[in-house]
Amino acid sequence: MRKFTVPVLALASLAACRSSQPSMPAATTAESKSMSAPTAKFVLNYPQTQKIDQKDDYFGTSVADPYRWLENLDSPETKSWVTAENKVTFGYLDQIPFRDKIRERLTTLWNYEKFGIPQQEGDMLYFSKNDGLQNQSVLYAQTGADGTAEVLLDPNKFSADGTTALAGTYFSHDHRYLAYATSGGGSDWQKMKVMDLKTRQPLDDNLEWVKVSGASWYKNGFFYSRYDAPKAGENSLAGKNEFHKVYYHMLGKPQSTDRLVYEDPKSPLGFRYVGTTDDERFLTLYLTDSKADGNRVSVRDLTDRKQEGTFMPLITSYEFNNSVVGNVGDQLLVLTNNGAPNYRVVLIDPKKPQEKNWKTVLPETQQKLEGVDHVGGHLVASYLKDASSLIKVYTEKGEFKHDVALPAIGTASGFGGKPDAKEVYYAFTSFTYPTTIYKYDLATNTSTVFRAPKVDVNPDDYVTTQVFYQSKDGTKVPMFITHKKGLKLDGQNPTYLYAYGGFNISLTPGFSVARMLWLENGGIIAIPNLRGGGEYGEAWHQAGMTPNKQNVFDDFIAAAEYLKVQGYTSTGKLAMAGGSNGGLLVGATMTQRPDLCKVAFPAVGVMDMLRYQKFTIGWNWAPEYGTSDNYEQFQNLYRFSPLHNLKPATYPATMITTADHDDRVVPAHSFKYAAALQAANEGPNPQLIRVDVNAGHGAGKSTKLQIQEWADIWSFAFYNMGVKPFGK
Repeated sequence: MRKFTVPVLALASLAACRSSQPSMPAATTAESKSMSAPTAKFVLNYPQTQKIDQKDDYFGTSVADPYRWLENLDSPETKSWVTAENKVTFGYLDQIPFRDKIRERLTTLWNYEKFGIPQQEGDMLYFSKNDGLQNQSVLYAQTGADGTAEVLLDPNKFSADGTTALAGTYFSHDHRYLAYATSGGGSDWQKMKVMDLKTRQPLDDNLEWVKVSGASWYKNGFFYSRYDAPKAGENSLAGKNEFHKVYYHMLGKPQSTDRLVYEDPKSPLGFRYVGTTDDERFLTLYLTDSKADGNRVSVRDLTDRKQEGTFMPLITSYEFNNSVVGNVGDQLLVLTNNGAPNYRVVLIDPKKPQEKNWKTVLPETQQKLEGVDHVGGHLVASYLKDASSLIKVYTEKGEFKHDVALPAIGTASGFGGKPDAKEVYYAFTSFTYPTTIYKYDLATNTSTVFRAPKVDVNPDDYVTTQVFYQSKDGTKVPMFITHKKGLKLDGQNPTYLYAYGGFNISLTPGFSVARMLWLENGGIIAIPNLRGGGEYGEAWHQAGMTPNKQNVFDDFIAAAEYLKVQGYTSTGKLAMAGGSNGGLLVGATMTQRPDLCKVAFPAVGVMDMLRYQKFTIGWNWAPEYGTSDNYEQFQNLYRFSPLHNLKPATYPATMITTADHDDRVVPAHSFKYAAALQAANEGPNPQLIRVDVNAGHGAGKSTKLQIQEWADIWSFAFYNMGVKPFGK
């Protein structure tokens, strides 16, 4: 069964409030503020940002929104404002004396071969590889594990600037065709194309406006999901994505002839996506809405003509998360947290889908079951133990066979394959263990290295420990801390505190070449596993969502305080960072504790918690956050919304990062927050916004853009902490 994940926010879900929209101001004239950088030689003159008289009424509470005009992303005024802000930001960064050297060192570190997890299709093996500094990884094909690799698809040739990425690959079950998705400029919008693997030639098939979709093969075509094309003049970054539909595409036919398989014209919001089992017997339909956190599942037996055109309900509640792992004959293996907050695998007969008839194959354990692969007649189960991987192999009936021995404490991913596979591939990584690809023999339970990178770092110079600290309400929260061996706990170590805390996403150990520059210059990387994440199952997730969101901020604040009390760092040497939902985390923490740290990096964050649901797929986050359309939820959101809780104060040195093509968390969030932060800040620290051009939420970002961004992040952090990297 092909695995498919709905994008959340990195990661990885209504009705409008009463408002009166004023006319757009003719020019951006208003107040301006000036301030000095850490050194007196550079003065920041922020762009003048117009304030308008915009107020919204939320259940009798009047809320001002003076920067509403920045939501109009295509207006000349907004574009002019972005250009002016970038001029200030890059002018500031240009005067940091060691910025070029940091960029050069990052380029050297980045320049090593990186491999993706191979996929066996018949006699051929397909995998991605980046030679080192290529903007996009290249898809290769080779005969068996020892054949000569040949280029199959080179995304670096998709666009002149290297910003169009290969966003997904989907092989037909007979290994003859490859459907592949491309994404331009980091957008969530995708185009789907097809290659004939026998001739290595592209076909004429070209599908557009694809989003939240894979390609699920069946006979001479595949099922996929898309939206209708935007109307003339409609900005795809501004409007909601409504009426997601499932289609069947026949090879060689134009998209206009694709057959509609499923739609729900009564429910504009929600995702509808499908998957086929490897034997092409079952078509499973997944449905989400904008209210609950889980998904429904329906199924169609493609061998039964009586079911043609209809789906039979398998799981009818939106309350739980469910995914079909595969099928054993005429029954389906389903991973679910129904009755099991840490997840379990059950066997369901589609003809008798009632819950009382479910048979438990893998029962719930104390460890969260992150995922299951049905491969080679086995179930390979990936568990989390204190945010690190445990891999166990079972028979299809749930009989335990053995554990997979991993090289160290870290993260293992992969293990996918065909029902008749004898070998599978997986990747292993940790904070100082570069991502290595292994080949795993299911029968002998042995792993051998398939591809190992050669990185210009010595992992033995560093150590990772896991600590458990106490949050505000007494909850024990785990945190990974990585640094050079022999570190002195004198409170003077530059520390980068990064977290996420939401959407059931687990932050597990992983290698980042960018972070190695920070570590080799005496820095500390600290990553706490906050509530709201998925490290300890659904209970841990729910403890940090909707009315409990404040727990996440409390956990983050407690992590920072722990690092100070234990002597790892001090306020003047601490940076906090997070992206997407983590950007919200940093933005909210800044408003609650502006004194917590010296530097802050809120990236692509959800900053306007009262209006987030009005843009693109923001409605999909309502189960996680709640919305301002509900009185109690509005009260909760208004208490922590970063945009609405900025007040006159001395804020940390802040560099907000976003991108002009981010159609998941639209850049208006960051624009409005930056304008409000610059107006509210009373201290000497810089308050900057860095806007990438022709880039999106993060996925598919070119190597060139990544190196530039990380060079700016580390330069900004070191400079504002008063730390000189490279010992100079």
